[in-house]
Amino acid sequence: MIGRRVFLGLLLIGLSGPALAETRCSDVVPQARPQNTSRDIVGADLDQIQERGWIEFAVYEDFPPWSWEQNGKPRGVDIEIGRLIAESLGVEARFNLVAAGENLDADLRNWVWKGPVVGGRVANVMLHVPYDSTYACRVEQVVFTGQYHVEKVAIAYRTDAYPEEKPVPAYFRFDTVAVENDSISDFYLTSFPGGQLGGNIHRYPDMAAAMAGLAAGETKAAMGPLAQLEFGATEGVGVHTPPLPGFGIGNWTVGVAVHFAYRPLAYAVDDAILSGLQDGRIARIFQAHGLTFSAPQLR
Repeated sequence: MIGRRVFLGLLLIGLSGPALAETRCSDVVPQARPQNTSRDIVGADLDQIQERGWIEFAVYEDFPPWSWEQNGKPRGVDIEIGRLIAESLGVEARFNLVAAGENLDADLRNWVWKGPVVGGRVANVMLHVPYDSTYACRVEQVVFTGQYHVEKVAIAYRTDAYPEEKPVPAYFRFDTVAVENDSISDFYLTSFPGGQLGGNIHRYPDMAAAMAGLAAGETKAAMGPLAQLEFGATEGVGVHTPPLPGFGIGNWTVGVAVHFAYRPLAYAVDDAILSGLQDGRIARIFQAHGLTFSAPQLR
């Protein structure tokens, strides 16, 4: 997941504020759309999906609580959201658990609009894609839609180490904190304030390992996306979302990506997610996984 974390750290910290829809893309040079691409590697339209009876989703591998494999079966919040979409379309949900690429551009190229150089093929829909309006203007090969959750950066902590006050980033001048290597939290803590925290940052290959380190007493706290902290929290570990001074952005919206040529499919997926938000099914998916749900603004 390091490549995707790099994308979040470098792109999402610099998100621009809201802009009028008719002007937000005016200064963006879009990427070239694929030309003369054979139909077998660009997915399938909505009618074909419903005719054959199944839809394929690309989801990130080894990414609990969002998507992972257990006993040979896919599990996680994104898996359940994929099944919700498939049920709305009247088809079976199938999942391709994929490795994160160097950046989001590579993931979208490999799994949405072109296909990997060696092995595999594009999926009909990719889940858990971070949304940024400027980025969406540049990548015209993809329709970004179906926003279903707002992720937040949070801090997990050992309650015995902080019996009275919950830790904030300034505490890590003296206390140890676990992060995923090259993540948005790693970038933030490394630069705040003026590099004074460097010696107390313990870097782990992923957030699950960071939370395991916290549980084992290797650090007093951990910082990362709220859902991953909540999912990895064990007895004696608390989680909170404090103010983050100097943080360009402490939350971001995730949704889905669909090949640009299949607008009816994108609309149908968006409608399915909107219905799931409105009737509470998506909130219940989060609740079943023990996670805090933050709904995006309904369209």
